[in-house]
Amino acid sequence: MSTLTQRSSGLVQRRTDASRSASAADRERGSGDEDLEPRRSDEQEDDDSGDSKETRLTLMEEVLLLGLKDREGYTSFWNDCISSGLRGCMLIELALRGRLQLEACGMRRKSLLARKVICKSDAPTGDVLLDEALKHIKDTQPPETVQSWIELLSGETWNPLKLHYQLRNVRERLAKNLVEKGVLTTEKQNFLLFDMTTHPLTNNNIKQRLIKKVQEAVLDKWVNDPQRMDKRILALIFLAHSSDVIENAFAPLLDDQYDLAMKRVRQLLDLEPEGESMKSNTNELLWAVVAAFTK
Repeated sequence: MSTLTQRSSGLVQRRTDASRSASAADRERGSGDEDLEPRRSDEQEDDDSGDSKETRLTLMEEVLLLGLKDREGYTSFWNDCISSGLRGCMLIELALRGRLQLEACGMRRKSLLARKVICKSDAPTGDVLLDEALKHIKDTQPPETVQSWIELLSGETWNPLKLHYQLRNVRERLAKNLVEKGVLTTEKQNFLLFDMTTHPLTNNNIKQRLIKKVQEAVLDKWVNDPQRMDKRILALIFLAHSSDVIENAFAPLLDDQYDLAMKRVRQLLDLEPEGESMKSNTNELLWAVVAAFTK
């Protein structure tokens, strides 16, 4: 309580000092500074905009960040789900950016997993990994399904002629993106027989905002209707679960909150993707990826 009082009094003091300074400045300069305040607020908006652009993360980066150990700077050695999960992230990210879509379902109403992925636009995204995946999908004839693309981009295929589709060093490349955005740093760690490049967390604020976003989606801001949820948040919850990293976001919660959050995640997982994809204002490819991981 005393801390809140101190913060409030400090805020009042800062406002009072600012008002006195502004009054003195007005007396000295007269009316010549009337436009100064709008300019300042424009500059502030520019700064905020620049900051949000700098720290805007893709779905792949968000899932990887949830999976990384803060101090150690690497994902769990036992997590064998994150590789395919990251490929699912790429497909949904490209769909949300208007680059990919599913083929028409046709008169016989093909299932989501039977429909092919089609390139809607080949305009560059500005992300090397996304553009690499987009080029593979655009150049492949006949088109492949969502399930096939997750396997091909992961390198999980028995066909040696299709091994060139594999996107290599995805986690390392995503970690380097996060280093460039000021979220992680790069270090070398010795593991007895070999050295490994690791990426410990440097900007905890960004990770905490991400964790809070996931928690609020299934707690304080829960709407009990996937059609009313933000598509990016909805995709993040599904993909974090498929990548086996969602519990990292819920670990700080109290037991009751944790149980409620997991219960609501299970509610989402129990949804029928075919039915949800037929509703208005939906993204069919998003639900096709969900179907691929929950079938």
